[in-house]
Amino acid sequence: MRIFEGLSDLSHIKNAVVTIGTFDGVHLGHQEILRTVISEAKKIGGESVLLTFYPHPRMVLSPENSDLLLLQTQAEKMEKLTSIGLENVVIYPFSKEFADLSAKNFVEEILIKGLHAEKIIIGYDHQFGHQREGNLAFLQRYADQGFFELMEIPAEQIDEVYISSSKIRNAILDGEMSTANSCLGAPFELRGTITQGLQNGRHIGYPTANMELNDTHKIIPANGVYAVKIDVNGELYKGMMNIGWRPTVEEEKLKRKIEVHIFDFRNEIYGALCKVQICQFFRPEHKFPNLEELKAQIQQDEVAIRNFFHTS
Repeated sequence: MRIFEGLSDLSHIKNAVVTIGTFDGVHLGHQEILRTVISEAKKIGGESVLLTFYPHPRMVLSPENSDLLLLQTQAEKMEKLTSIGLENVVIYPFSKEFADLSAKNFVEEILIKGLHAEKIIIGYDHQFGHQREGNLAFLQRYADQGFFELMEIPAEQIDEVYISSSKIRNAILDGEMSTANSCLGAPFELRGTITQGLQNGRHIGYPTANMELNDTHKIIPANGVYAVKIDVNGELYKGMMNIGWRPTVEEEKLKRKIEVHIFDFRNEIYGALCKVQICQFFRPEHKFPNLEELKAQIQQDEVAIRNFFHTS
């Protein structure tokens, strides 16, 4: 997959079949649109193109709000797009000036002159341009004049159940990983670097790998215990993860911690990059009277999560 920054050097893209959007999460609805783009490009001997934007529009338009929660980092999105088979991604820099661009100028300057779009494919409710004045009917006027072909993907084709990035975010924040993962078409993933913690887990026989996330805007699931799969140095292991304040060992809520216990694993991996696939929520985080009771609960968690992996 080729990645282009802005509209320069796009002459190598032939007969561009284009779709547009931020595509946060690249969920099943997004994937349906992209597969259609890829299929339609093959029919005309063209190339599939996603026109997307970076930074995320809310980072630019509402920088004072720190509540932006992304389903994917930019690197994760590019990996997912590559795996689907998309041929080209054009990342247009999002700015306040771009946000003020009229739908007319967006179509004429970017889609027609910049991308030389042969065909444009959009989801059933797509809107664009200043104050979202552009839509399917707006694009149809240009299609009727022969500037490009236009194809809309109806809601029924994307999914009978409405899939949206907002729905997935809400599911993750509530710990409903089955819902989130089914919409994503794959387990939700966290990526980060393994750092050294207080090593309390070692004292009770459950050493944990502490994760520092690579992106501060990445959404973090609800506090609690999860069944996870962990990719360390290209090897995939099973384990359990706790997200939360660790109330049994820390009095103050200074920072939420992400700790992973890898089953049957004893290697030192401080400084390693780690990918964690979150498979299933098991229980909320609790404060226990002492470490012995915490250990007893963790033992129960391990049995339940090992059984989950054995039967799933």
